[in-house]
Amino acid sequence: MLVADAMTKDPVTCPADTPLRDAVALLRKHHIGGLPVMEGRELVGMVTESDIIALLESERISDDLWLPSPFEIIEIPIREFINWEKTKHALTNIGDMPVKKIMTRRVVTVTGDSEVEAAASLMLREGITRLPVLQGKMVIGIITRADIINAIGASYSGKAEAD
Repeated sequence: MLVADAMTKDPVTCPADTPLRDAVALLRKHHIGGLPVMEGRELVGMVTESDIIALLESERISDDLWLPSPFEIIEIPIREFINWEKTKHALTNIGDMPVKKIMTRRVVTVTGDSEVEAAASLMLREGITRLPVLQGKMVIGIITRADIINAIGASYSGKAEAD
């Protein structure tokens, strides 16, 4: 089975300058986990739930024991204040941030004439859950894990009916 037979045609996309709040609204409205990001008609990235969640990650506190020098005792409160101010600013303006600032730029893609099995293997190898489908440089669809499962299920249903 070909990717073109299993993909979602005309996927929801967003321009690179789309504010993050609008991209999140698109994800929620369409019940999807990622959007191809476009500049004009060219695919320039993907913004996914993982990219958005990564914004909320905080650094883990080290378990290592260290003894501060006198300079570090002075520096730590200053550094923590600066980090807190940066964090407050980032969280305040997160909705206005354009998706191009957080999108994944290295986009793994397939073509419509690829085999579904090859797309599934590529997803597993790359650790991703969706692939934009390109025809030349134009996005013609997107194939997700759910699309692959549905395609496999449909092919088994068709075989069972034929028997």
